[in-house]
Amino acid sequence: MTMFPDRLIEAFLGRADIGHLALFLWALGASSAVAFGIAEAAQAARRTEAFLRDFVQELARFNQRHGDE
Repeated sequence: MTMFPDRLIEAFLGRADIGHLALFLWALGASSAVAFGIAEAAQAARRTEAFLRDFVQELARFNQRHGDE
């Protein structure tokens, strides 16, 4: 029993040239990089939102404590 990637490569080599395989692998790599970048940007946005929420909460607490001065 052959592995799935081996069968995929054999299918490409049997029906197309090596250029198509290279283009497919490049597109797969580029798509993976974009997906990774979007995931990282989303995580950074969540961290920023949490930081700003905490900052505003602390600022409100500070203003409550020192509002009469």
